[in-house]
Amino acid sequence: MTFYFENAGGWATLLLAADWLIRLLLAMRIIMRGRPVGITFAWLTVVLILPIGGAVLYLMFGELRLGNRRAEWARRIHGPFQAWLAELKERTTVDWLPLGDECRSLSNLCAAAVGIPAMPDNDLKLLRNADVTFRSIVADIDAAQRSCHFEFYIWHPGGMADLVVEALIRAAARGVACRVLVDAVGSHEFLRSQLVRDLRSGGVAVRGALPVGLTRMLFYRLDLRIHRKIVVIDGQIGYTGSMNLVDPAFFKQGAGVGQWIDAMVRLRGPAVEALAVTFLEDWELEAAEGLERVRAHGGAHAVAPAGSAVVQVAPSGPTTDRMPIQAIILSAIYSAHTEVVLTTPYFVPDEIMVIALASAAARGVQVTIVIPKRVDSRLVRLASEAHKGDLLKAGVRIVLFEGGLLHTKSVTIDGRMCLFGSLNLDPRSLQLNFEITLAIYDVGFTSALRELQADYISQSTMVDLARWQNRSVAVRFVDNAARLLSPLL
Repeated sequence: MTFYFENAGGWATLLLAADWLIRLLLAMRIIMRGRPVGITFAWLTVVLILPIGGAVLYLMFGELRLGNRRAEWARRIHGPFQAWLAELKERTTVDWLPLGDECRSLSNLCAAAVGIPAMPDNDLKLLRNADVTFRSIVADIDAAQRSCHFEFYIWHPGGMADLVVEALIRAAARGVACRVLVDAVGSHEFLRSQLVRDLRSGGVAVRGALPVGLTRMLFYRLDLRIHRKIVVIDGQIGYTGSMNLVDPAFFKQGAGVGQWIDAMVRLRGPAVEALAVTFLEDWELEAAEGLERVRAHGGAHAVAPAGSAVVQVAPSGPTTDRMPIQAIILSAIYSAHTEVVLTTPYFVPDEIMVIALASAAARGVQVTIVIPKRVDSRLVRLASEAHKGDLLKAGVRIVLFEGGLLHTKSVTIDGRMCLFGSLNLDPRSLQLNFEITLAIYDVGFTSALRELQADYISQSTMVDLARWQNRSVAVRFVDNAARLLSPLL
């Protein structure tokens, strides 16, 4: 019996020593990665405080690992696609004089960040809700002659989403090349559904991006996801925005947050080519059809002028070697003279974003942040709550939308330019997910978007600083604890 306890004590000491050795080695690795300070400290906290579990969490989610084979393939195809996009610069000229120096400066930064120039002569139509968006997409599919390309994070069966499936099957029967790329996690229910079997049997190519599994978990991060929303019809018409391919009346009805509220844009003109090339690179990464075939038959080509708006396509993601998409947002905020309005479902800013918003308010810019009153992530809600004090004290208006889960992601600057797409204002969107954003330098579209933002604000309540400061000690502690983990959300 004595031998048993002595042996057990020895094993316990050995396990404790091994645990601390692993924690210290991982701490050294975290420090040597040279990540942003907030992320570094957050991971050090997780690894050093949680025995064993902290190390497991870091190994699963702590580094941007796409897997060696996938990362190598991504590098091989990225160069040719970037060269394709670089060709756009040779045939693009924008007259920045009527738009102003701020628009030109943001465009230059955006081009440096993503390698895609601003393109003139586009037509934009803001689609304010899911019903209008679905009807427009189905009509364009039914008129398609060559190709229909779809890329979404979530494709959920039911309601109007099924009308898109039926339209794609009709298009494929006419000989139209139809490709559907969905995220393997966000669309897992769809990928297992009868709808996918019907699409494939009808001639529509369907792929699940970034598949997951127990063995894959050892080689790459499972939470690096395709979060883009892209539709390209015949290489002539594009759609993007915040809406997944879901009918809000059939999606997450038990989540207790109300229906999801989204907006999309229908785009015609030269910028559609950049949107199409972005889709094709994502498709090639999964399907490996061959670069020559994709370029010859992928439906991406020069598009004739269709309007007067200047538009810049800005894809972002963890494989981007250039400066982050956050730099574009920060630059837009710093360029504001009179007004900044932001809408986002998930608002978890880092210190740099807080400083940018607070300093804009301090210099007299009216800054308004519109977020939903209820979100489907408790941890995100808590982390978001902890950041409100600094912003409210600086004079930033924060309003809570009560008409459902406001999912529209938009930024308007002085009524003259805007950012619109799939990007949330949280670390996941800014650093981990593959996203798509349009930088739009056009007063007409920006005014329409600003009117939509005003409609959201009319359905919202203002956050009161005094009431926020009167939260209980327990609530403040929980919020601040969640704030420590916000760089990892």
